[in-house]
Amino acid sequence: MPSLKDLRVRIASVKSTQKITSAMKMVAAAKLKRAQVAAEQGRPYAESMERMLSGLLAGMSSRDNAPKLLAGHGREQKHLLVVVTSDRGLAGGFNGNIAREARRQISSLQREGKEVKVLIIGRKGRDALRRDHGRLIIDTVENVTRNGAQFEPARELSRRLRKMFEAGEFDVCTLLFNTFKSAISQVVTAKQIIPFPIEALAPAAAPSAPQGGVYEMEPDDEALLHDLLPANVSMQLFRALLESYASEQGARMTAMDNATRNAGDMIGRLTLTYNRSRQAAITKELIEIISGAEAV
Repeated sequence: MPSLKDLRVRIASVKSTQKITSAMKMVAAAKLKRAQVAAEQGRPYAESMERMLSGLLAGMSSRDNAPKLLAGHGREQKHLLVVVTSDRGLAGGFNGNIAREARRQISSLQREGKEVKVLIIGRKGRDALRRDHGRLIIDTVENVTRNGAQFEPARELSRRLRKMFEAGEFDVCTLLFNTFKSAISQVVTAKQIIPFPIEALAPAAAPSAPQGGVYEMEPDDEALLHDLLPANVSMQLFRALLESYASEQGARMTAMDNATRNAGDMIGRLTLTYNRSRQAAITKELIEIISGAEAV
């Protein structure tokens, strides 16, 4: 049985922790509102970019001279996984779910005999994967969403990925990130961004010309693809950052809310134990005083 002093110290410690988790919950809630709006506003741009490319590809008569970002290298041996996590913890299963999916993807690709490389956004992803797959990690990019999701880091990362692709360092690039659904629900999403996934997107995303109409575009298809394909990589990366940042704040708000509630429950149990111990000590002292008085 702990002493009364130990119980008082424990109660004070849990109360301090409760204040911290409550403050973190309120900060995450304030950030979540802005992040949710940004993520929801960014989705139509990314989806419209894919529909535009799919519609353009559907009307092309030949893809013989298509850019490599569309046609690829003609092989799928080297795979790059871009894993989007956070730099901070205390966000429930946010980072753990991404790390679990990354391990599953790595194991699946290696069973197929593929060469796998991993580029991680966020310190927590590196910490989670470096024990089992440290040799596959080529780099970790930190503080990308420190002040919220911005387009410039996505554009810089897009340039880096395109240079790696042109240098033949990988054949297929897949994004792993959390898609924001609600404060208590984030869905792990795997999305191929290089080369552009024609077969996967064309049936659902390609718009049909009304009444069999024919479009005349200027400049030609090849020039449009040359500009749109790099822009699409940047846009999909930016969308992943927006979704991941909103998911992080939602997961942290939920985790800190649960932690605050659990701290309150623990304080209640400790207070009850403290009062019982204090009452027992008082009763014992009274019995000793009465027994002493009767002995005299």
